[in-house]
Amino acid sequence: MTESKINLSTKVRLNNGVEMPILGLGTWQLNNGKETEEAVLCALKTGYRLIDTAHIYGNEESVGRAIKKSGVPREEIFITTKLWNSDHGYKAAIAACEISLQRLGLSYVDLYLIHWPVTSLRNETWKAMETLLEEGKCRAIGVSNYTIQHLEELLNGSPIIPAVNQVEFNPYLYQRDLLEFCCSCRIQLEAYSPLTKKLKLNEPELVLIARKYYKSTAQILIRWVLQRGLVAIPKSSREENIRDNTDVFDFAISPEDMRSLDSLSEGLRIGWDPSAVE
Repeated sequence: MTESKINLSTKVRLNNGVEMPILGLGTWQLNNGKETEEAVLCALKTGYRLIDTAHIYGNEESVGRAIKKSGVPREEIFITTKLWNSDHGYKAAIAACEISLQRLGLSYVDLYLIHWPVTSLRNETWKAMETLLEEGKCRAIGVSNYTIQHLEELLNGSPIIPAVNQVEFNPYLYQRDLLEFCCSCRIQLEAYSPLTKKLKLNEPELVLIARKYYKSTAQILIRWVLQRGLVAIPKSSREENIRDNTDVFDFAISPEDMRSLDSLSEGLRIGWDPSAVE
């Protein structure tokens, strides 16, 4: 995805044929109430069609209300939610999905993810994910925060390849080996925290590149993720930022500047580090 000829309507085709928008709204740390509703409504009005939530975020109900209020047909919106750690295990995972659907007010989600690779239970949980997929509770299933080790274990035990692996990914945490592995297995990598939770937005090297393209540093980070072939889900509750985060389709970062951004990688993790999970 290195061409500039992509837009907010562009989708990637997952390994099971389901199409997923390349840019969406993340809702981590948005509260279950007006803040989330307004953010989701603004995103849908702006043209976003991918909304990402999770059981542990506590805002599935607000996301569901916003979807209904938006007037956008359900089939045009790609909804992701996730199974939390306390709900691992076959029966618990089946029940957790039903609860998430009730909170969202939906009969299905487009993508259901295992949020974290819980030790000893994740393979049993994946069997539940397969059942949920078969029953039509979700159109695609995947994982989040999985390392190569976790993915290899899953692939060795199941014929169904995860459609998506959602991980922390940005130039300051350029997980090149994971990206190459996922590409080789036809697993779509999806980036959360592509904006580094604003920690790096004023870094001199990033500022220089942003000035060159007459863009904000946030827009450069999002564009870098897209050009690396990932789906991006920047989180924001502010209307201005939600709109600005879509202004990334009228330019392309040059190969030279992409390499400069690649070189910024320093192993920065703002979220959890799954590499220690056996």
